[in-house]
Amino acid sequence: MSVGVIMLVHTALDRAEQAIRHWVDGGCPVVVHVDRKVEPKQYASFVDALSDLETVQFSRRHTCDWGTWALVAATQDAATQLLDSFPKVRHVYLASGACLPLRPVSELGAYLDARPETDFIESSTTADVPWTVGGLDKERFTLRFPFSWRRHRKIFDLYVKLQQLIRFRRRIPDGVIPHMGSQWWCLTRQTLSAILKDPKRPAHDRYFRKVWIPDESYFQTMARLHSTKIESRSLTLSKFDYQGKPHIFYDDHLAMLQRSGCFVARKIWHRASKLYDAFPEPLNGVKGLVEPNPSSVDRVFANAVDRRTRGRPGLYMQSRFPTIDRENAVTVGPYSVLQGLAETFEGFEAWLANQTGADVHGHLYAPDRAHFADQSGVYIGGLSDDPTLRDYNAKMFLTNLLWNTRGTHQAFQFGPTDTQTINWMIAKDTNARITVVAGAWIIPLFRARQTFSDIRREAARLQRIEHKQLKILRSPFAKARVRVQTLAEFVRSPMDTLQTIVDEMSGQPRPRLTEVPNMVDLSGFGAFLQELRNQGMHPFLTGEFPTDFDVRPDDHPHRKPYLVR
Repeated sequence: MSVGVIMLVHTALDRAEQAIRHWVDGGCPVVVHVDRKVEPKQYASFVDALSDLETVQFSRRHTCDWGTWALVAATQDAATQLLDSFPKVRHVYLASGACLPLRPVSELGAYLDARPETDFIESSTTADVPWTVGGLDKERFTLRFPFSWRRHRKIFDLYVKLQQLIRFRRRIPDGVIPHMGSQWWCLTRQTLSAILKDPKRPAHDRYFRKVWIPDESYFQTMARLHSTKIESRSLTLSKFDYQGKPHIFYDDHLAMLQRSGCFVARKIWHRASKLYDAFPEPLNGVKGLVEPNPSSVDRVFANAVDRRTRGRPGLYMQSRFPTIDRENAVTVGPYSVLQGLAETFEGFEAWLANQTGADVHGHLYAPDRAHFADQSGVYIGGLSDDPTLRDYNAKMFLTNLLWNTRGTHQAFQFGPTDTQTINWMIAKDTNARITVVAGAWIIPLFRARQTFSDIRREAARLQRIEHKQLKILRSPFAKARVRVQTLAEFVRSPMDTLQTIVDEMSGQPRPRLTEVPNMVDLSGFGAFLQELRNQGMHPFLTGEFPTDFDVRPDDHPHRKPYLVR
């Protein structure tokens, strides 16, 4: 009995009962909180249905509204009861009634037994991660939110505007640095007990009682005060759309969930009978202590978001009803913008120029100068590499370069370290061919000889910049041909992307590549990313890398797969 479960339930009680039985069959005691809004008769029937299970208890009920303190209070009460009633529990797993174990519960227990002092909780500062949707990130900790956003929307908005008008600002308790992350965590008994028995808990509770969405910040912040070892990730697979709403898993997600290797997933549709029949999977000696691999489903959901926000050409739908922005092409002909590839491969620019015969520039919008392909100070048409002259009209700098070199395909490197004023221009230009390896800017930081605090600060800054840029590239107003891959996706299968770039720049399909540049040495890269997470900076743009990810620089993709340990 090394794992205990807290389950928050408010609907689909029959499916919640089924999930509870899975947990109990796996040897886990469960303390259930049922929302007070559930009718008494329905609640009594639910309790009676589970009365045959000796290790299932019910905690004091609260009326829970999304984004309010009641969710935290319900979790606190259930956690206290679980720790008091089951002294052998070493890890406490927070789940909802819509969560479903995917792998055998015993495998989760073995995985946690191998990490007895590790807390699994997503915990990042708002300064490092711009993932909030709705415009309130830092303000959720400095304003007061006594009203329910869902039940009293107008009062909620008016009260926020009033506080902003009078410049009201709450005092954050001494020693508290607000962190945010997924509500669904797995904490050790030691950490959870320290949070619940903290002498300063009354002051902390008073403060977080008026924080917006405290269930995504209370335990995430308190864990930073009491944990000795945090892995900043959730063991529950959950995905969110571009509006911040959770994706729901249906029967046709069965194969995808099986590939993920994750222990638990949410939200499962209550009528997804195939999923409830298929999971948890039977014991499989092959999987053992295999790491969960949520990155295997990232591309599916990225495509779903892309389809939702951009739709299919010619199909008009409410979610993307067009705003007319009619103009001729901003530039004279096709050109390529390459982001993240020069950071990933050694000698990439020279290799690409040799493959295509194009002019392959470095970072034309670098802070120090424009890095022209021939490394000259003045390029064709009298364009200077001086950054002041270039940035005086960054748009015309590019249009002039393309006009003066028409007939030869131009390509240049770009990234979050460069001047960002041309983002909207290239995004709306039908001639632009933009390839982005998101998160590749972290490779130079990984290889840099700097203090880790400086690396963490710079990584957070560059991630914020690229995050804003990607929003522009994915805007419904963008007309460029855009390809975006996370770094994790790219390093596992770079050949198709390189082949597409070469074909595109050559103007016609080319023979399959037989020569590619060496990838930079990424030995220890997975551990580096995990350490960033452990320090509170979540590099979400890179995609998910296993902590034991390792790539040797001499592993060419045309000879054999990259070595992953």
